[in-house]
Amino acid sequence: MTFPGTTETAGCPFTGAGNKAGTAVDPLPAPPLPVPAADNPPPRDAPVADWVTIPDLYRDPFPIYRRMREEAPVHWVPAVNRYMVTSYAACHTIEQDAETFSANETGSLMKRAMGHSMLRKDDPEHKRDRDSYGSTLRPGTIKNHWNAVFEANNEKYLGELERKGPGADFVWDYAAPYAAENLRLICGFHNATQVDMQRWSQTMIDGTGNYADDAGVWAKSAQSSAEVDTAIDEMLPYLKDHPDHSLLSGLASLPIPLEAIRANLKMTIGGGLNEPRDVLATTVWALLNNPRQLASINGDPKRYATAFEESVRWVAPIGMYPREVTRDTVLDGVRLPQGARVGVVLGAANRDPLVFEDPETFNIDRPKKPHLGFGGGAHFCAGTWVARAQVAQVAMPALFDRLPGLRLDPENASIDAGWVFRGLVKMPVLWG
Repeated sequence: MTFPGTTETAGCPFTGAGNKAGTAVDPLPAPPLPVPAADNPPPRDAPVADWVTIPDLYRDPFPIYRRMREEAPVHWVPAVNRYMVTSYAACHTIEQDAETFSANETGSLMKRAMGHSMLRKDDPEHKRDRDSYGSTLRPGTIKNHWNAVFEANNEKYLGELERKGPGADFVWDYAAPYAAENLRLICGFHNATQVDMQRWSQTMIDGTGNYADDAGVWAKSAQSSAEVDTAIDEMLPYLKDHPDHSLLSGLASLPIPLEAIRANLKMTIGGGLNEPRDVLATTVWALLNNPRQLASINGDPKRYATAFEESVRWVAPIGMYPREVTRDTVLDGVRLPQGARVGVVLGAANRDPLVFEDPETFNIDRPKKPHLGFGGGAHFCAGTWVARAQVAQVAMPALFDRLPGLRLDPENASIDAGWVFRGLVKMPVLWG
């Protein structure tokens, strides 16, 4: 989620490349981008969207994105102090051109909150950090090790949801602790709890969006950052002598600077919880609102994976990430100056009608076309495979099997919010 004032995202928790894991949907080649007409007009300056406000984006960004896409692929948005890129073609171009659109943004609040992680680095520095994560997130490790961990955690937290009974909140009573516990073990924080993970994640994410320079936000972010440093310092020597499949265990035996380990683990905590939590809740919420589509799944693992991918397209859990322009350039007919701060709005690109038919509708039967929900290029999210496994392969099949008659509470409406991170912030459910 994001909150009013947030204009920078922690982004995908794991950056790199990956291969298919289990029944997850294979990435597809990018569709042909719209071919510009031969008589294209000369480049123009970006229109100014001074009508956009952060509270409006937080409540519901999609009408704003529709208007912006219809006017131009790029706008200057004073409220967020950056150019917002909303077309599929322009976002795809940025993802494939790291030389022109750098991840190493100047004055990044994320660097202040978490340190200089791989998410704010370009190759070759980015690749060195990414490679240090080793085999932890590879499909074989997920299949042979992590899936059993996810199943055990899902049994625990689904059981707790059942004990709380109808009227429990799907997000905070199930999806959040389940995702947090999975992430705790993936990272290797045996000296922390899933409650710690949730607190660390949210307070450091709040720091990355503290454009109001709120002293209280910085204090909470700094406290969590210091707690993570202490936890890492405790675990590294232990895991060097007692190795396991976790990220920290792999890093413990590598000649990686402690500064880089700390920054990358904080980045992983900051984003690695939100993504599976929000995708799980959004997908279930969408299926419960579309009972015919839910009925068509009928326990088919491949259909759960398809629903997962459509959910990520429909509501990208990480809706925007920043880039900085390294040289004067023209993006989809719009001039951008060197040094321009850019927001790559995946939440808008994934609803571009030039690529997706009826894009505002959740439809698991739509023709397969690749969304941009997990980024692309060198920074494609390798955590995609972890998210697909714990959500589509483990949580969703068990959930619909264990809770027959699962439905939204008609007397207590769900609430979704956010635009940098978007997800359900309230989701009371009934069953039986």
